[in-house]
Amino acid sequence: MAMASHNQELLSTEILNRGIPDSGPYAGSLSFSVRVRRGLPDFLSSVDLKYVKLGYGYLINHGFYFITAPLFLILAAQIGMLTSDVFYLKCDLINAFSMIGLLSLVFYIHLDLNLKPRRSTYLVDFACFRPPDELKTSKEKFIGLARKSGHFDNAAIEFQQRALKNSGIGDETYLPKAIFHPGDHRKTLKDGREEAAMVMFGAVKELLAATKIKIKDIRILIVNCGTLNTTPSLSAMLVNHFKLKHHVQSFNLGGMGCAAGVIAIDLARDLLSVYPGSYALVVSMEAVSYSWYCGNNIDMLLPNCFFRMGAAAMLLSNRFLDRWHSKYELKQLVRTNKAMDNRSFKSIHLKEDGEGKQGLSVSKDLIEVGGHALKDNITTLGPLVLPFSEQLHFFTALLFRNSKPYIPNYKLAFEHVCILAASKQVLDEIQKNLELAEEYMEASRRTLERFGNTSSSSIWYELAYLEANLRVKRGDRIWQIAFGSGFKCNSVVWKALRNVGIPKHSPWFEN
Repeated sequence: MAMASHNQELLSTEILNRGIPDSGPYAGSLSFSVRVRRGLPDFLSSVDLKYVKLGYGYLINHGFYFITAPLFLILAAQIGMLTSDVFYLKCDLINAFSMIGLLSLVFYIHLDLNLKPRRSTYLVDFACFRPPDELKTSKEKFIGLARKSGHFDNAAIEFQQRALKNSGIGDETYLPKAIFHPGDHRKTLKDGREEAAMVMFGAVKELLAATKIKIKDIRILIVNCGTLNTTPSLSAMLVNHFKLKHHVQSFNLGGMGCAAGVIAIDLARDLLSVYPGSYALVVSMEAVSYSWYCGNNIDMLLPNCFFRMGAAAMLLSNRFLDRWHSKYELKQLVRTNKAMDNRSFKSIHLKEDGEGKQGLSVSKDLIEVGGHALKDNITTLGPLVLPFSEQLHFFTALLFRNSKPYIPNYKLAFEHVCILAASKQVLDEIQKNLELAEEYMEASRRTLERFGNTSSSSIWYELAYLEANLRVKRGDRIWQIAFGSGFKCNSVVWKALRNVGIPKHSPWFEN
């Protein structure tokens, strides 16, 4: 019974009116059907203690440095109060050596932690690319071009039409022209490279103009793109186009889906600790023309309906002086990988259909496995960001096994939330499970409507939305959540270092 009730929580039903069929055994009668959908797991039903332990492990590792400093000062003060005569009267030789040894140990630990490079990582600025207006594609235009292309049968056209209707995507998103070429047109590396060059170069050019940074000062370059992996790499294309210096440390992340943008930030942070005093340029993008599917398999058509053109470029630094002109400071970053589970591993899969046409296959389990990854991620993140009162409530509920675990109020930890704009259904499910007010969902919903799902760059269009509407104030904490193939769920938390005014350039400004 327990297992049956648990499975029931993951399903939702919907009654569909099929109308009155003209033929068949039910001709002339009103026909209905029941559609059963998988949903996010109930976050209140269970908590994996493994991820609770992991979160507090991170907290202890971060806090140990702050514990040793006052302990060392207290011991030093106590010894300093002792004169030599008092010391010899009160302490025998063994006690004296014990005290000196303890003081030396604390001093060593403190110095060891202090001498290691533990610099803060700053987000100097970022930029999001907005494609030209000629690439705007409304839902009606999308279906019209899909029909004319001759790539899809009637069932595939109708499926995409229904998906677009309920997607939350508006009529001003951007698609490359190459995907709708009529006839037996196959996607090519040339199409992918042209799209990548447009969005990457555009985002980086705008970022360089905003920061006035010199190309020679960029020591680290990281590019992430899910499906397009060229030779030379996308990062090499950027090095060549902008003439970066020969000593630049260049990295190209592929096949990691929409969650790769946060992974790139994590890698940049680690590399900055190896090359202190440098700048790291991170570029997140996806090539729609190369992930586009021109067949009729239903499970491979959904990405066509949601993915749109876009790219974001971020400049990071760990130089202390950059704090004064940077926008944000990186506070926490937590990554959750569920690839050891077969259902999670196969939930988003690049494959070929029976006709050899390549595309992304989306499993019916995607919402469920994504929900489990999200739950584990925020369980790990909680101890790092939640106030003590919320953590106390959580542990109190956890001690009493007869009650459901208490899901902390994450609204107390953040002023803004940027959830990857995957689809309306995903945003609705997350809002319901985390009990987020509509104001926390506004940036994600507006981004989905205006730009569609731009993959790993989506969370940056959302932050750009907050900036364009003057929402970000000094001290505000912004929680960015991204999830992607594997299955992965990653969180990064930023703290605003100043009141962010209206930027000179933004993808949200028409002019």
